[in-house]
Amino acid sequence: MQLKTTQRLELPPTADMHVHLRQAEMMELVTPTIRQGGVDTVFVMPNLVPPITTVERALEYKSQLEKVDPNVHYLMSLFSLKLHSSVTPDVIDEAAKAGITGVKMYPQGVTTNSENGVANVEAFYPTFAAMENNDMVLNLHGEVLEALAPEGTTLEEAFLPTLKKLHQRFPKLRIILEHCTTTAAVEAVKACGSTVGATITAHHLYLTEADACCDPFAFCKPIPKKPTDRDALLKAAVSGNPKFFCGSDSAPHQILSKTSAEQGKAPAGVFTQPAVTQLVLIALEEGIERGEISESDVTQEKLEGFLSRYGRRFYKLPETSTKKIVLERKGEKIGTSVKSVDGKTEVGISRAGTEVFSLTWEST
Repeated sequence: MQLKTTQRLELPPTADMHVHLRQAEMMELVTPTIRQGGVDTVFVMPNLVPPITTVERALEYKSQLEKVDPNVHYLMSLFSLKLHSSVTPDVIDEAAKAGITGVKMYPQGVTTNSENGVANVEAFYPTFAAMENNDMVLNLHGEVLEALAPEGTTLEEAFLPTLKKLHQRFPKLRIILEHCTTTAAVEAVKACGSTVGATITAHHLYLTEADACCDPFAFCKPIPKKPTDRDALLKAAVSGNPKFFCGSDSAPHQILSKTSAEQGKAPAGVFTQPAVTQLVLIALEEGIERGEISESDVTQEKLEGFLSRYGRRFYKLPETSTKKIVLERKGEKIGTSVKSVDGKTEVGISRAGTEVFSLTWEST
C-alpha cells in the first residue's frame, strides 16, 4: 500500500479500547463524536466524579451513553480504589454476571480524577484472582508516582516490574497496559504471554515531549516521550502483533481550561475522538516520511488489525460488522473544536487545521 498516494480506503469500523466520555454536558457533547472518528465500539473509562465503583453505577452510566448515541457498543468498567475499596471479589462476581467488561486500576494521583487510586497493588490480589476466574480484563494505567520513580527512569518504566509481577502471579488474567509510551513498555508487553496486551493512542504516535511541553492541546498523561519512543510505538502499530491495538485515550477538557492556564499547568488530556482513525493514518504517513517505517509496513491487513480486529479479539468480541468506514481524500481539515449549541461547552481538537481523509459509513 502506498499510503501517501492512496485516495480511498475501506476499513472495518475502528474499535477504540480506551476513551473518556466524561459526564453531564461534556458527555452530551463528545459522545456523538465517537462515530465521526470511524468508531463503533469503545471501552469507557470510569474515572468520573465520583468514580464508578459499583455495578449499578456502571450500568446507569452505560444507559446514559446509549441515550446519547445508541449506535455505539459501550464496554463498561469499574474504578479500582485503594484499600477501603468497594471493588471486592463479590463485586467482581456481580460485575461479570452483569456484563461489565473490566476493572481500571489507576495508581493514586497520576491522572485526572485518580486521587482515590490504588496505593498497594498486593492488597488487590483477591480481586485480581476473582477477575481471572471470571475472565475479566484488568486495565492498567502503567505509571508510578513521580516520587517512586528512580532518577532517569520514566514513570512508565518504573511501573513495568509491576506488570511482570502481576502477569506471573495471574497468568490467565487478561491484562492491558493502557496507553503505553516507551520502547521499554513495548518490549515488556512482547515479553509477556498472550494474555497481556497494550493500547497505543493516536496522539502518542505523533507527539513527543517537545510538543507536550509547549502546546496545551498536546499536553497529556502519560506524557509523550522521546522521538525514539514514538517511533517504537509506530513500529508496534504496524508490526502485525495482535498484542498492540488502538485505544485513543481521547480526553476532553473545556477549551478555556486549556488556553487560559499557565504554561505547563493546563489539564492533561488530548482530544482526538472526532478524527481518531484519520489521526492514526496521519501518524503513519509521517513515520514513512521520516523513514522510521516503510510503505511496505502499512498493509490493509495490518491497518485492520491494529484499528479494529486485535482489540476486539482481545476482548473476545465479534470481528465482523455489517458496516464499514470509507476514507477518501477530499481536502477536509480537522476543525478547531467541538462546541455545544449554547456555546457553554467547547473542546479543542488535536492537530486542528491538518488535512485528513474524509470519513463516511457504508453497509457491507
